[in-house]
Order: sequence, then C-alpha cells, then structure tokens
Amino acid sequence: MARRPTAYLGCRGVELVLIGYNTPVHNPPAPEHDLLGTFHNHLVMQAGAYQNGTWVVGVAKAGTEEGVPMIGQSAIIAPSGEIVAQCSTLGDELAVARCDLDLCTSYKTTVFDFERHRQIEHYGPIATQRGAVPPGS
Repeated sequence: MARRPTAYLGCRGVELVLIGYNTPVHNPPAPEHDLLGTFHNHLVMQAGAYQNGTWVVGVAKAGTEEGVPMIGQSAIIAPSGEIVAQCSTLGDELAVARCDLDLCTSYKTTVFDFERHRQIEHYGPIATQRGAVPPGS
C-alpha cells in the first residue's frame, strides 16, 4: 500500500491520526543519527499534527524485537503540536490523554484553512518530481 502524505489526511478533515512505528535504537547506515531517533520521530509527528490541525497518536514498538532494541516512547500530540502525553523508556508503557476533537477547529479554520490557503496550481514539482534538483538546473 502506498504511503499517504499527512497533508492528504488533513485535506480529508481528519481529527485524529493513529500512527504505528517500530524504529530501532541503532541505525546502521547512519549511526551518527542514533541519539536523535526519538527526537526525529516526535518532530515529524508534532509538525504533522500542527500543520493539519489534528491529534496524532504515535504508538511505538517498545522493547526488543529479533535482538534489536526499539526506541519506544509513544506519544499523544495535540493539534497545536504540543506533546500532551509521552512514554519515557524503551520498555512497554501506556500513555493516556483526553483528546478533545473540538481543539482541531481553530487550526482548521485559521492558519491551516486548506480551502482558503492551498494553491494547488503551484504544486507541480511537488507532485511530479523525484529527487532533489539544484536551483537553476
């Protein structure tokens, strides 16, 4: 199944996105990123929540799978991008938060009002180009 960009979900008016991930603690191709794994996972989920005015619940695989430790640290993120609940270890934990779906409204009707602000006529390169193309090429 093809991945859908988060904006696709935002354009559908979603109020709650559930994401599962199983990110290893160690990234063999880029070990210099190891210390940033949790930060990067949360950064992407927080940005997606804010840019789409939706709740994001990121459910992580915790513990060790096939000898590989996973980062765990599931999180619940508000439409503001703020983490409202988060697990704190690499083990199994439970995060709980009240997700008031009405909090989505102010983001979906102001700065991220897609009906008013999206100008799809400018999306050609985003929708058709693969890879980076240097300016002036």
